[in-house]
Amino acid sequence: MDFSGIIPAIPGMWNGMLMTLQLMVMGVVGGIIIGTILALMRLSSSKLMANIAGAYVNYFRSIPLLLVITWFYLAVPFVLRWITGQDTPIGAFTSCVVAFMMFEAAYFCEIVRAGVQSISRGQMGAAQALGMTYSQMMRLIILPQAFRKMTPLLLQQSIILFQDTSLVYTVGLVDFLNSARSSGDIIGRSNEFLVIAGLVYFTISFVASRLVKLMQKRLAV
Repeated sequence: MDFSGIIPAIPGMWNGMLMTLQLMVMGVVGGIIIGTILALMRLSSSKLMANIAGAYVNYFRSIPLLLVITWFYLAVPFVLRWITGQDTPIGAFTSCVVAFMMFEAAYFCEIVRAGVQSISRGQMGAAQALGMTYSQMMRLIILPQAFRKMTPLLLQQSIILFQDTSLVYTVGLVDFLNSARSSGDIIGRSNEFLVIAGLVYFTISFVASRLVKLMQKRLAV
């Protein structure tokens, strides 16, 4: 195996890694926001809201991420055309970001819901006794403690999303894996570049997992 062609290809692979990190960060931030809203809906006393959030979570956890990416890339423009009567291309990058947000929100929802339910109900009763509204109680007391407990799980799910970003090759985005594969195909050294890409994914994921475990010990109550 000849790895001499790796160094000249580093700039292109670095651009692919930036694309991967950008997709991951935007997917995680959007997924946590949507997931938190869904979690509060599932914990709501309203059966309608709880059932809607439950159906959303069950649906997205029952289908592969690749299908979600493809659906947003191919089907959403048709839906927008039917609604607006005009062609509204959303592009590969936007479709992938939205797909990651919507898909990961289902998993973040369950993490947030478990975190909220882990807080003692006595704190909720004390907040209500002080005259706090439901939104004040969640914003000032429950969610800060819940996020402290579930931060390691959120980071672990983010690592999984980092690996799943490689699926964007199906819609033509050049992420890290796709850039490595393309660079290898150009010079006829695909195996070497795929080995390097695998080592990079393994190293980042392994180091991040170890950091998550250390953080979990430090944040343990």
